[in-house]
Amino acid sequence: METHIFDASTEPLGRMAAKVAVVLMGKHRPAFEKHRKEPIRVIVTESDRILLTGKKWKSKTYYRHSGYIGNLKAISAEAMRLRDSREIVRRAVSGMLPKNKLRNTLLKRLTIYRKTMPEA
Repeated sequence: METHIFDASTEPLGRMAAKVAVVLMGKHRPAFEKHRKEPIRVIVTESDRILLTGKKWKSKTYYRHSGYIGNLKAISAEAMRLRDSREIVRRAVSGMLPKNKLRNTLLKRLTIYRKTMPEA
């Protein structure tokens, strides 16, 4: 299985997530077919040191809903980073993958570490 490693502390979140999504889908390969799952694994390290430009730490908001009326919960990027910074990366990459049946399979091949990758 082909493995690619990205460092979240080197470039802004959106640029890094776009590159991760392209590699997960297999678009970097010459024999790309959109219906095939390629044997590719992506590892993202240093999610605690994500880069967001401007005032996005305070203004960017993540939402979740329980399904009940009036139960829309909102959390800022700054609070999400303190809770679990891996969720910020996962949501960014998920938003850049195609909205079809392959999305969950591709996300299972994404591994996110808060610090540097542990030694194997």
